[in-house]
Amino acid sequence: MTTAASDLPESGTPAPDPLVQRYLEHVRVEKRLAGRTLTLYKLDLEKLAQFAAGVGVPLLQLQTAHIRRFVAQMHSGGRSGRGIALILSGWRGFFTWAGRQGLVPHNPVQDVRAPKAPKPLPKALGVDDAVRLAEFDNTGADPWLEARDAAMVELLYGCGLRVGELAGLDAVASADTARQGRGWIDLQAGEAHVFGKGSKRRSVPVGQSATEALKAWLALRARPFGGAGSARLDAALFVGQRGARLTAQSIWLRLRQRSQMAGLSTPVHPHMLRHSFASHLLQSSGDLRAVQELLGHANITTTQVYTRLDFQHLAKVYDAAHPRARRKPGAE
Repeated sequence: MTTAASDLPESGTPAPDPLVQRYLEHVRVEKRLAGRTLTLYKLDLEKLAQFAAGVGVPLLQLQTAHIRRFVAQMHSGGRSGRGIALILSGWRGFFTWAGRQGLVPHNPVQDVRAPKAPKPLPKALGVDDAVRLAEFDNTGADPWLEARDAAMVELLYGCGLRVGELAGLDAVASADTARQGRGWIDLQAGEAHVFGKGSKRRSVPVGQSATEALKAWLALRARPFGGAGSARLDAALFVGQRGARLTAQSIWLRLRQRSQMAGLSTPVHPHMLRHSFASHLLQSSGDLRAVQELLGHANITTTQVYTRLDFQHLAKVYDAAHPRARRKPGAE
């Protein structure tokens, strides 16, 4: 049975390869690498030499099949896909240099890729935290800012909008709205007409809470600028204190501050509210196709990630409630 490199005793570690030393000197001089980076290159090449010794093959005679085997060993040993990718990058550079020296006929690492890292689940708030944020009322704040920020939260969580879609909404539809690719709110119909990714438009229902928050905001929106017809006031639904359309960055900042004031343990960003909208709606309805339409996903496979969120919710309920879900400490 072949011994994995990670299992080799210190006495079995090959002596530093002179060729590796030459390569490290080359990258130190030519690429002017930082000391820390050079150390990592050295450690990764020593790991490669250990792998080669473990299979009884000289370093420069390693083949692609060997490299793939080494990748599998690292992966099964718990190394992350990202970590393996960085190691492969260093190995690839070494063999590229060796090829330029005429020492190897081809680069055995060239077509080897690291295992894909599992796609992380979107972060979603629990229902209680989402409602807590939506119902938060900062009574000591400027009423104009408070009305605006409350309406933004209601639309992000109540409609599942992307931050760019929210920033791109106009207060009312106009010729410029359609021509410049923006969305708008139709309170009478209870709809948000959104201009989303890929220049695709969609209509999203605006719930009662969001409608009331928008009415409160629209009643105050133009007041500091002398009325809705003021040249100082942008057509945007959400504007800053100078009357210009709020940027996505400003919305991120305001939401983060608001979530902290509401006492949430995790700073909230706009996309987290979009994830919360989707996962909470799916938990309640189970209608994946409807969630896809509301989010504006072109492909339902993009939406299916929320079924994993839903399973997490079910697993938590099972663990908490089912008498056979968890063994009690000390149980036989």
